[in-house]
Amino acid sequence: MSRYTIGPAMRAFFLFAASVLWLGIGLTGFSVVSWVLYIPPSFFTFAAVTGICPGLILARFVFPEKP
Repeated sequence: MSRYTIGPAMRAFFLFAASVLWLGIGLTGFSVVSWVLYIPPSFFTFAAVTGICPGLILARFVFPEKP
């Protein structure tokens, strides 16, 4: 699982980006925005809290590294 972990700098970046996205969704109205807009800030928050990046897992699954 250590292949998919991120460092402290990326965790801080994801936390900041998630905060800006949640603020934008909140100012627009949670009942107004599409459900699709909840996916990126949810992934960013998860990555910031746990250090495991779902986007990195998906990217490495779709584009495997060559030996």
